[in-house]
Amino acid sequence: MPRISDEVINNIRSKADIVEIISEYLPLTSHGKNYFGVCPFHQDTNPSMSVSREKQIFKCFSCGHSGNVFTFVSDYENISFIEAVQKVGAKVGINIDIGNIGKNDKATTKEHDILASSKLYFQNNIMTSLGITAKKYLYDRGLSDEDIKEFNIGLALDNNSLLKYLKQKQIPMEEAEKLGLISKKENNFYDMFVNRIMFPIEDDIGRCIGFTGRIYKDTNGPKYLNTKETSIFKKGTIFFNYHRAKDSVRLKKEVIVVEGNMDAIRMYTSGFKNTIALMGVSLTKEQINLLKHLRSEIILMLDNDNAGLIGTLNVGKELMDNGFNVSVIRLDGEKDPDSYILKNGIKAMEDNISNRVSFLEFRYYALQNDKNLKDAKDLSVYVKEVLDGIKNVDKITKDIFIKRLVNDFDLSYEILDDEIQTEERVLPKEIQNKKVKINKYDKASTYLLYYMMNDIKYVNLYQKKLGFFKEENYREIANLILYYVSKNKSINIADFLSFIQDNELRNKIYNIVNQCNFIDLEIDVAEELVKYIKQMTLENEIKNLKGQLKNTNDISTKEKIGQQIVNLRRKIEESNKERSENND
Repeated sequence: MPRISDEVINNIRSKADIVEIISEYLPLTSHGKNYFGVCPFHQDTNPSMSVSREKQIFKCFSCGHSGNVFTFVSDYENISFIEAVQKVGAKVGINIDIGNIGKNDKATTKEHDILASSKLYFQNNIMTSLGITAKKYLYDRGLSDEDIKEFNIGLALDNNSLLKYLKQKQIPMEEAEKLGLISKKENNFYDMFVNRIMFPIEDDIGRCIGFTGRIYKDTNGPKYLNTKETSIFKKGTIFFNYHRAKDSVRLKKEVIVVEGNMDAIRMYTSGFKNTIALMGVSLTKEQINLLKHLRSEIILMLDNDNAGLIGTLNVGKELMDNGFNVSVIRLDGEKDPDSYILKNGIKAMEDNISNRVSFLEFRYYALQNDKNLKDAKDLSVYVKEVLDGIKNVDKITKDIFIKRLVNDFDLSYEILDDEIQTEERVLPKEIQNKKVKINKYDKASTYLLYYMMNDIKYVNLYQKKLGFFKEENYREIANLILYYVSKNKSINIADFLSFIQDNELRNKIYNIVNQCNFIDLEIDVAEELVKYIKQMTLENEIKNLKGQLKNTNDISTKEKIGQQIVNLRRKIEESNKERSENND
């Protein structure tokens, strides 16, 4: 895939002042050497994002989000890295033509090509005389020809028509089977979807990755049939209609989450273009990250049945725990948004959206539904559930709900407050214990790599005094730094972050930035880090050699290992002596 050269990227980065660029998106306040603002990547109330003009990087001390100017623009606007480079370039007077690079930042594979071809085949079917009944069904459901085209709706026929089409295209049946288009039984291949209206499932940039097929006439089988999970289709990583909705979400700062694909289509075609649909009734880490990119209020409007109620409580709680601002709509009289709009119209839906309630308000009363609150045991369970839902919110909201419990159930404010304070005291301790597992050696290695990313003199120190990290994880990043320096003859962290194209490696480097918290760079500290890492490496070698010593009975081997241990101890003593003399 074509890409912008490192020289052009670095030139744009060097001309772009990160403080000025970020100030275009949100207000920053100067405090000491750095600038601070409210972080846009989580529900922040106090300025927790620090921006360093000196290092040209930003970091949120609350959610850990960090990077350089391109990272900020890419994540804030939910665009690709290359598009962010183009946008920042335009701000500093360097215009570059990226063509389709940004839009196709994720490579299109042969699997996507097969699915795209199948989608086009289904679309052609519905436009023929064979699709008249299917189109009438869609018309009766309130969809127009424009809606059918917008959502690329198609038709699967019978008589293995897709299989025949794919064979004509010389697509191996084994590959079509892996993608869930074809099934195999007793060494024979068959169409997976027969006599079904086909709704393409598309990823966050609009590529077809699977299908939902719906029966529309007397046909055996389930009402809906989804593509099985494949190498490129995993329900837990996407939302239906995300790629269409995201621009509207960005403008409105609200995203409506519904339960079914048809609900999302009805909402979108009715003018509520900021609507996406779940691919299940729970959220995964990948889906939560997609929502974080939108940086918007979440409006949950799941089905008006018991399953939808449970889903609303579970999904809403998970979103609240991840820092989202969440509200809820429960439609009256109809099961879902699709049937509600068909019966009551667009104005009624607008009224529902205007009158949505906060998730905490909704949850306070919804949790009462299956409980006898005159029973002490049920009341105790209910109160603990309410308190569990407010332990991570701001103090004012917390106070409002504690007082409501006090007034509604004649409880003691002091006891409820003490209960929630106890919960809060336990959690940080657990987190702290987890952090202790990051040992001093790992911390020293991380700090040294951070130093090396900021100034070539620390790279030279590493090469002269240490030379390598024994652990592959650290060695990989150190080798990248050395390669970067060999090409550019200098290094700074902002340009180095632009140089890293691999997402996994970039995340590792962001983690280093997150841990180092904008530390000041001092040469004597760097020298101490090198000596400590070297000493710990030697001590680990001694430990390994002692293990070998226990496992051998050969006298000559024991003598050889013993001498190696003596030599290593001598090196440690020399290092300690040098450190002592320097301290004096």
